[in-house]
Amino acid sequence: MPDRGGGPTGPRIRVGRPSRRVRTLLMTLGVLAVLGMAFTMFAGFWTDWLWYRSVNYSSVFTTTLWTKIGLFFVFGLLMALAVGFNIWLAHRLRPPLSAMSVEQQSLDRYRMGIAPYKTWLLLGITALVGLIAGASAAGQWRTWLMWVNGVPFHQKDPQFHLDVSFFAFDLPWYRFLLGFGFAATILSLIAAALTHYLYGGLRVTSPGARATAAATGHLSVLLGIFVTLKAVAYWLDRYGLAVKSSDFKATDNWTGLRYVDANAYLPAKTILFCIAVICALLFFATLWRRTWQLPVIGFGLMVLSAILIGGLYPAIVQKFQVQPNEQAKEAPYVEKNLKATREAYGIDGAQVTEYSGTSNTKDKTTLRDDVDATASIRVLDPNIVSPTYQQLQQMRKYYAFPTNLDVDRYNVNGADQDTVIGLRELNLAGVDKQNWINNHFRYTHGYGVVAAQGTTADAEGRPLFTESNLPSEGDLGTYQQRIYYGEKTTAYSIVGGPQKEIDYSDDAGEKTTSYTGKSGVNLSNPVNRAAYAVAFGEPQILYSGAIGEGSRILYNRTPKERVEAVAPWLTIDGDAYPAVVNHKIEWIVDAYTTTNGYPYASRTTLGDTTADSLTATNDNRAVVAQQNQVNYIRNSVKATVDAYTGEVKLYQWDTQDPVLKTWMKAFPGTVKSKSSISADLMAHLRYPQDLFKVQRELLTRYHVKDATTFLSGSEVWQVPDDPSNKSGDAVPPYYLSMKMPDQKAQAFSLTTTFTPNGRDNLSAFMAVDSEAGTSDYGKIRVLKLPTSTTVDGPKQVQSQFNSEQDIAESIRLLKGGDSDIEYGNLLTVPLDGGLLYVEPVYVRGGGLKYPLLKKVLVTYGGNTAFEDTLDEALNKVFGAEGTTPPPADEGDGTTTPPTSTNPTVREALTDAQEAFTAGQEALKKPDWDAYAKAQKDLEAALKRAEDAQAEADKGAKASSSPSPTSSASPNGGSGSSSGGGATSSPSPSPSSG
Repeated sequence: MPDRGGGPTGPRIRVGRPSRRVRTLLMTLGVLAVLGMAFTMFAGFWTDWLWYRSVNYSSVFTTTLWTKIGLFFVFGLLMALAVGFNIWLAHRLRPPLSAMSVEQQSLDRYRMGIAPYKTWLLLGITALVGLIAGASAAGQWRTWLMWVNGVPFHQKDPQFHLDVSFFAFDLPWYRFLLGFGFAATILSLIAAALTHYLYGGLRVTSPGARATAAATGHLSVLLGIFVTLKAVAYWLDRYGLAVKSSDFKATDNWTGLRYVDANAYLPAKTILFCIAVICALLFFATLWRRTWQLPVIGFGLMVLSAILIGGLYPAIVQKFQVQPNEQAKEAPYVEKNLKATREAYGIDGAQVTEYSGTSNTKDKTTLRDDVDATASIRVLDPNIVSPTYQQLQQMRKYYAFPTNLDVDRYNVNGADQDTVIGLRELNLAGVDKQNWINNHFRYTHGYGVVAAQGTTADAEGRPLFTESNLPSEGDLGTYQQRIYYGEKTTAYSIVGGPQKEIDYSDDAGEKTTSYTGKSGVNLSNPVNRAAYAVAFGEPQILYSGAIGEGSRILYNRTPKERVEAVAPWLTIDGDAYPAVVNHKIEWIVDAYTTTNGYPYASRTTLGDTTADSLTATNDNRAVVAQQNQVNYIRNSVKATVDAYTGEVKLYQWDTQDPVLKTWMKAFPGTVKSKSSISADLMAHLRYPQDLFKVQRELLTRYHVKDATTFLSGSEVWQVPDDPSNKSGDAVPPYYLSMKMPDQKAQAFSLTTTFTPNGRDNLSAFMAVDSEAGTSDYGKIRVLKLPTSTTVDGPKQVQSQFNSEQDIAESIRLLKGGDSDIEYGNLLTVPLDGGLLYVEPVYVRGGGLKYPLLKKVLVTYGGNTAFEDTLDEALNKVFGAEGTTPPPADEGDGTTTPPTSTNPTVREALTDAQEAFTAGQEALKKPDWDAYAKAQKDLEAALKRAEDAQAEADKGAKASSSPSPTSSASPNGGSGSSSGGGATSSPSPSPSSG
């Protein structure tokens, strides 16, 4: 048998090399894999560049990119050089001969094994640590840009008397450099020690000296550098005390020095700095003394000092000096925290005034007219009526409204009117036939604005639309109605090419259009198409015939993500809202500049602070930056996104904010001046909800200016839970046009209430003037109620509503059958020293899928009303009900029809009375269909009476001797006749006020 290379125990099979064809195939596959990975990376980069160029913010992309690249290479190279140099130096300082020991004989095998690859191993190690360090440094691009572009705050901290910019812009960068230095030193020390050990410079078990003189000197220098960096860290820690977070019983997330910090930690850090410097010199001295004795003693002294001086001494001071007399010791530092926190969150100008909580007027009827002058009470709840908009104005299944609508104000006939507004956005889930062409080419945009008066509803409880239908028409005039960018528009669309888009449908059929805007990225270039095919994972983009000359791809289409992309240094508010501005639909987005480096200001977690009952239950109302902890915030930028073109504009809103000025230096030309905001846009800007929620959370504690009271905790408030929501989440703030006691006229305001910590009665009412362009914009007013008396809070008022027998019975009737009750926003209005509460009540009938406003709850001064309309409820509460004469005969419970000498008028009024009675009977059942029919009959009868009376009046004028007539108004009011006989018509169907 032929020899197959086997041993004595059997044959050995020889494995041959792969054939040339297989090797070629494998190499080709490898090359293709590398090219595929490279093109995937290129596609991500290229599509980002194309998008930024399409929105005219390419400078943001390039500045960010070059900053990251620069940091990556600089710090990656520094780390690679530091580690590589120390490995090379340790190898260079290796002893010429190794001691003959078991340890060294074992290491010889490793030394011989790596000898041929020493250069490659060195390059590999340095490249790896360089890549890791560079990637970490690239993530610090914000810190670098803030440091290199930082502008002064022109405010000094109370401890070190340094400008706040040192803590906000400089200290974070110094800490990064220090951390990088520690990392480079430790890695170099480890790498050098391993190299010395491998080549015999360090020995563990060998006889004789444990380290050569060269290894001792080398490692001593590295340890000296480490201790030097530790000395620098001690010095920076002194300043870090001003922005150090710590738990303090008076408040969570306390920032700044306390008594123990100023009198124990601060001197301790200075002493430890000096000890570390001496210890570092001892390590450097080993270059000459070649002994570890003094450095080890010095290092041990430093560690012991850190334990005794840095740990034990502050604990003794806290235990024996602070705790026995805490208020006196901490008061000066609490005052610094109070002042800094109020300045950092913009609440230092909050005006806190005492408010009695009880009315000063004995005759409450005189207050009825004051209600209308004090507030335009909004009974249309934007967080409930979205299904109503959906049912009445959706028009097509592929349109949808957001879960929460928005409140704005529009000038109608010369007067500002609170308006509940929503956009008819694209809803791809409603497209009957789902395919790639329909989802991305045919159904591309929403259409039109739907708006309704916020202060009233029609006779059936539906919104009174001021802008409606498809295409939309109404009070808003002419504007571009197509909505290519919106909160619900998350899928990409390809527009402008050979494939026509569905515009909208009407009775004449389906209308088509083709996008003419300049937004998006042109797909005519095959490279662009290939890049987007890879980036979106959709190969059809590359070869589809629906894409041709002029085709453009639209993506990043929600207002929030567009603003975040063009301004990555901003924190974006959770709620963008639409407005019709200059004949265009504009999304208005509030944006904030923040820092967590404001000395002495307490920190807050934005995600927790901005959460409420709306963010907990609705996906389109997001919280801000979930875990982002800050201790300084400004609404420094107002941004707009055009709903048709997607154009993003950033406007400087806070002209004094140093953080924004810093970012404007880093990204010049990206933010427009405040003066470029048009008057039309200014009319729709408002105070942002998320900033308001942050400020109200801080004001639960920081409304107190006295350190002693603050430390006692007796004046701590809390934001109450939403009484109309069982989730246990905080009540959201509400927009409302109202007048605070010191104001002369109503202003568009954002309002909230406070209760004492752990109790349900009312502590305070807070409102901020939200009307942009006015001198009082942003002014916070807080009405503080007395602690000696109790005033019902929101939860108690809601409980009072639910417990009153008459109201409970009415609600039971409204729930008849399978109807559901939904409580709207509980609005609070200060009035004549007291507090007026108003809550709309909606009924969602079993046959209806949307809520209708049916009742209004009102309470004031202990009087409660539950009526069909706001006017009726207010009249009842204030004892100012109408003066309609009582019926002539009350014996059988029926109403005698009014009389008139004109038979036509008399007949019409009789019909009106019958319709009114039928409507009341339908309400008792309740039978909404019968009720609606009765209201139509009532309106028709009153119209006939009005027309007949008008004819009679003409005849009377033509006659020389006028005959007695009676009048009946279409709104059910009473008229007088020349004969002195008064008639009254039955009250019409109540509107929602």
